[in-house]
Amino acid sequence: MIYRVFQFMRSLRNWLIITLIAIFTVACNPAIPSQSSAPTPPNNPQIAEVKPTVASKVVALTSLSADIIYRLDKTKLVGIPGSRLLRENAEMSKLPQVSEGQTPPNLEKIIALKPDLVIGATGFHDQVLEKLKGLGIKTMTSSITSWKSLEELTKAISTEIQADPTTLIQSYQSLLSAKSAKPESTLVLVSSQPILAPNKNSWAGDLLTQFQINNAAAELQGQSPQRGYITLSAEKVLEANPKVLILVDVGDGTINKLKEAPFWNKLDAVISDRVYTFDYYGLVNPGSIDAISKACNKLQEIIKATA
Repeated sequence: MIYRVFQFMRSLRNWLIITLIAIFTVACNPAIPSQSSAPTPPNNPQIAEVKPTVASKVVALTSLSADIIYRLDKTKLVGIPGSRLLRENAEMSKLPQVSEGQTPPNLEKIIALKPDLVIGATGFHDQVLEKLKGLGIKTMTSSITSWKSLEELTKAISTEIQADPTTLIQSYQSLLSAKSAKPESTLVLVSSQPILAPNKNSWAGDLLTQFQINNAAAELQGQSPQRGYITLSAEKVLEANPKVLILVDVGDGTINKLKEAPFWNKLDAVISDRVYTFDYYGLVNPGSIDAISKACNKLQEIIKATA
């Protein structure tokens, strides 16, 4: 009986990891303003064209959108989610927090800030955004599973707050300065039970593509509940037998469990000591510009080591 309870708790923990991935890596779509724009004026040549309203008080429900707004025009950001990534910025951490951890945003706190735009994540903030729309507050949703969608979100936010995104987007491009000249088979593992790996339809997978790193799982499809990630058996890992192995630290002991797996010491990457550990933020969940930058720098280190 105790063994069954243990097995149940371990299964529950691993599916929680899948849920965390689902929260932050969803179908790739550009940011979409979800409230209708101002009505079109009557067909009268004497009436000037109505200009779109500039958002001056924005509440961000994701750490990434908060970071982007802050970098574009910090005076427009009035509310942020509770996140360790944002608390690293002393000035930003002083802003009102409308959520904490994985709990839903507090609707009353958001309304109290009197925002004219609220930005959330598709599939996670749908309910609260729908309620805000019903109160006449403009909303926007974002989904980041590719480098292109990061740039599109930045441009969409800059349009809403009337800021110039050029410098920020150029800083993104500078992170991609190094490309792999000799792509070697690379596998990213983000969970041990089940064993999860990103394919090309995820943020992590697209990031590898940007650096021309050969993702061994790029074209694989499976039955994982989260689009962009596949479930691998131990046999599939051995069959892939990557030259480079990237492990994602989600803080639950996953890395140690993978190292204890029977297939571990049979992998070429392990035998040649080409195993790298990445933080969850930056590689799986983009999180913030600094987190993305750190992930990119580590990928560049891998490229240099395998050149």
